[in-house]
Order: sequence, then C-alpha cells, then structure tokens
Amino acid sequence: MKFRIGLAQIGPTLGNLEANREIIHREVKKAIRGGVDLLVFPELAVTGYFLKDIIPEVALRRTSPPMKELAELSREISIVIGFVEESGRHGFYNAAGYFEGGKLVHVHRKIYLPTYGLFDEGRYVGAGRQVRAFDTRFGRIAMLICEDAWHPSLAYIASQDGADILIVPSSSPARGVKKQAGKSSLGIERTWQSLNRAHAAAFNQFVFFANRVGYEDGISFWGGSEIILPSGEPLAMAPNWKPRLLAADVNTADVRRARIATPTLRDEDLYLTLRELGRIQRERKE
Repeated sequence: MKFRIGLAQIGPTLGNLEANREIIHREVKKAIRGGVDLLVFPELAVTGYFLKDIIPEVALRRTSPPMKELAELSREISIVIGFVEESGRHGFYNAAGYFEGGKLVHVHRKIYLPTYGLFDEGRYVGAGRQVRAFDTRFGRIAMLICEDAWHPSLAYIASQDGADILIVPSSSPARGVKKQAGKSSLGIERTWQSLNRAHAAAFNQFVFFANRVGYEDGISFWGGSEIILPSGEPLAMAPNWKPRLLAADVNTADVRRARIATPTLRDEDLYLTLRELGRIQRERKE
C-alpha cells in the first residue's frame, strides 16, 4: 500500500491550548493540501512540554471537546498527536492519540518518564503500563513517546505484537553540543538517528520520528524529524531548529522486501526471550 506520511515539526506554546489549536489546524490544512494521508505531531503538541504544576489545567479526557474536534479532523486525514490525558480517576499521563475515520482509535501512555537533568516528568504525571500495536488503514502500528524509544524492550514488544510502523512523537531538547572541524553538532541528534535506524533495521519496520522545535523556559528543541525505511535507511529528514512539514511517499511493500532480504524477525525466538527474562527476574529476587 502506498501512502503519504507527514511529520509536523512545530513549536507549541506552553500551556496555551487555543494558540496550539490554531497551529494544529493550520498544519492539518497544509497537510491535506499536500496530499498527506497520515500526519504525526510531536509529543505534547497540544500543550507544550515543561508544564509542571499546570498539568491539571491543560489535561484532556478522551471525551473532552478538543478530543472530539481532533476526531472530526481525522475524517479527512489520520492524525497522531501528543496531549496530557486525565483518567476517570484523575490520574494524569503524557499520552499520544491516534485518530482516524472520525474516531480516537488508540492511546499510548508514555511508560518511561525521564526525571533527571533538566527533566522532571515523573513528579507530575504517571507512567503508562502497556505497549500495544493496533490496526489502521495503513497496517499495524505502534507508538512510543520519546524516552520510550530509548528502551529497546519496548520496540521489541511492539514488533512482536505485529507493528510494521513505529511512530515516535518526541519533545527532545538540544543537548551535548560539540564542535568538530569548526562546526557544531548535537550529541542528542546523533543518538536519535542511531536509535531510529536501529529500530527500523532490527525489526524491518518504518520509523516515523516527529520532534518539536522552539523554546520553553530557555530550553531549545532541535527538530530533526525523520522518516526511516524498514531497511534502516533515511528517506527524508527535516532541518534542525526550523518549523517544517516534512512529507514523503512510502510503500508498505518495503516492509516485505526488507523481511525477505533480512529475515531476522522470522527467526526471533519469543519463547527463549520470555524464558531467559523469567530466569533473570528470579535470580534478581534471590
């Protein structure tokens, strides 16, 4: 199946849902004009990232009017977008929703919450407890939010659950600036590129990485969104620092070709993995 993927590399305004709504609507309209079938926004695109104590003010339930509005937008174009979810028991989660055909199809709650260095997520939101692949009109998809993708076990679980496409919404700040040959480069950019290519090549799946740009509280977000083929090769990359709608045509037949050429997924022994992890867990308890 051929379809056009779009990554909306935007700079949300911290805590301003109405301003971000305008940005989201503008990007959706632009993507539709450009023939995009699936549009991916960054982590917490609805709210901004460094929310801290204002999380309860900007959180949305799955039945909230803004969520219904996003569902309506998805009648013309499938949408992935990050938001703060409030559960029925008033728990708060860093979440990403997949909207398609006028409905909220799936929600992934971020599992690994960075609480080190400039990050403080674990103080303000709860951790998700599951990874699920789910069916869409483009095939079977899984979502991991930013730090989740740094844990290979989650990408492995998603792959074993049948994901042919891995979507990674992110709000990755610029870190690790180094100068080489008179040019500055970002350590975090190199790390993300390595992760995205490794997940794609190891599991022969597409990886759609949508990172944000802009500034919050003096912290810069670098962008660098990219579309990676199931072979591990980059198909398209957005520039650093600048807002951009990155779009490219992809073909799910590339998943088949990659798995024929490198049948590592076919040979994966899930039961061996479960057995050995069980052994490790038992030995740790002892």
